[in-house]
Amino acid sequence: MPAITTPQTPAEWAAYYRLRYEVLRQPWQQPEGSEQANDDQDPTTTHALLLAPEGFAAGVGRLHPSGPGQGQVRFMAVHPAWQGRGVGRQVLEYLETAARGQGFTEVVLHAREQAVPFYQRLGYAVVAPSHTLFGTIPHFLMRRAL
Repeated sequence: MPAITTPQTPAEWAAYYRLRYEVLRQPWQQPEGSEQANDDQDPTTTHALLLAPEGFAAGVGRLHPSGPGQGQVRFMAVHPAWQGRGVGRQVLEYLETAARGQGFTEVVLHAREQAVPFYQRLGYAVVAPSHTLFGTIPHFLMRRAL
């Protein structure tokens, strides 16, 4: 399996954002550009990219500080052809390692309903129901102590 890195080149950033769009926004007819966030380029934001040998993103995710000692994971996505192969776990572990390196003692995230079992297998617990994205995708606030 290829190693996870932080996107550096324009091609890597394009692949990173392409997967975020195709998995997290396009299926709900959201406009291109909606996969980007205002704090993506903040120096405290950590990005994870697993590039497939063919050059497209197999998995992505990001981490940013969200409170004292706390980091938040967002924009987790795995390419459909790579699902079920441990890519999501690898991306999440990369981000958790970055969180520990920044001194965070816990990680929180807002998981889509169908992703809750994935996060539970990796030690996250549901705290409470969260928002409903695009009017149709229930999310749940989850946390894990590091």
